[in-house]
Amino acid sequence: MKVAIIRFPGTNCEFDTEYAFNKLGAKTEIIWHEQKEFKADLVVLPGGFSYGDYLRCAAIAKLAPAMQGVFEHAKKGGYILGICNGFQILLESGLLKGAMKHNEKLSFISKNQDLKVVSNQNVFLRNFQKGDIVNLPIAHGEGNYYAKENILKELEDKDLITLKYQQNPNGSLCDIAGICDENKKIFGLMPHPERACDSVLGNEVGLKMLEGFM
Repeated sequence: MKVAIIRFPGTNCEFDTEYAFNKLGAKTEIIWHEQKEFKADLVVLPGGFSYGDYLRCAAIAKLAPAMQGVFEHAKKGGYILGICNGFQILLESGLLKGAMKHNEKLSFISKNQDLKVVSNQNVFLRNFQKGDIVNLPIAHGEGNYYAKENILKELEDKDLITLKYQQNPNGSLCDIAGICDENKKIFGLMPHPERACDSVLGNEVGLKMLEGFM
């Protein structure tokens, strides 16, 4: 299992992600944003502040040369995981549907958050039961998921919502914390599973999630 982790200027969770996948026995490679071509079984867009988030989060990152490799990987049906800023990049690039707005109260939120597993009919959450309540860290200023009514209906009807907040912290429509694409190959979520991958942190729920890709 080879995992490519895309690193943009401002990314700050690439080494946490690398640590987590190495712990699972995966071979990892951190890909600089200027590199157009790479090969992997799973591509991860990690959390952070790509290009400083000076504009709308991820609006610049979607134009990075490395995204050409991400798009090619998607065309081949490869797995892609976007975490926090990575989720925002997947939305901005059109690989996932919807958009991200500023948090409802316009403040940055950093805390642990209870989440409900909405669907386990996918590799990412196959180690969980539907309805399980898990706890993961969140840390974002723009995690307020938005989509038009027809898109929300499509997500519900096609079982594409993976995680929902138990106590909605940011105003996301339908309490959405994570979704996937129709082929269930591309996943995005605002919580940080890579920050819950070691018993010394008191939480290994994230490791159990990432293990689904192995």
